[in-house]
Amino acid sequence: MCRHAPTSDYAPFCSRRCANLDLQKWLTGSYVLPVNEDDEAKIDGEEDES
Repeated sequence: MCRHAPTSDYAPFCSRRCANLDLQKWLTGSYVLPVNEDDEAKIDGEEDES
């Protein structure tokens, strides 16, 4: 988050503050994982019949 060197206690972060800031971004939806709609359909059991 702040670009300081990571410490062994909070790796890959430098401090608890940076770790908590990163967690907050995940919990508020600032970070998202990309979803491929084809993969999502396969999970739901709707496979393409092409």
